[in-house]
Amino acid sequence: MVQEFRDFIAKGNMIDIAVGFIMGAAFIALIGALVDNVLMPIVAIPFGEPSFDSIIWTINGSQILIGSFITAIVAFLLVAAAVFFFIVKPYNAYRDRTGVAEEEDAGPDEVELLTQIRDSLANRN
Repeated sequence: MVQEFRDFIAKGNMIDIAVGFIMGAAFIALIGALVDNVLMPIVAIPFGEPSFDSIIWTINGSQILIGSFITAIVAFLLVAAAVFFFIVKPYNAYRDRTGVAEEEDAGPDEVELLTQIRDSLANRN
């Protein structure tokens, strides 16, 4: 069982997944820093604050923190814009410029393969 576990861990796909996960976590920190330290202060220029957390509705003694929700929406939109403009657009331009094609179809599906095998066996007789 230990050997099976070692084989499982040592497979290339597991290593690729681990590297992708670590790079994703680092990328999240990078985009978070961009949004928190660069883009949200730009939002503060017209509004005077880098967040809307001070907007609170009070109804019958209950506080509804609508400003925190607005801040989360703005942060999400800024993260989406940062990913789009700093990752997606440059990658698409690179792909178009270099002619890197999308991955081709992986090949025939199971039904097509079985049909080919059947036809091949029929031709032998």
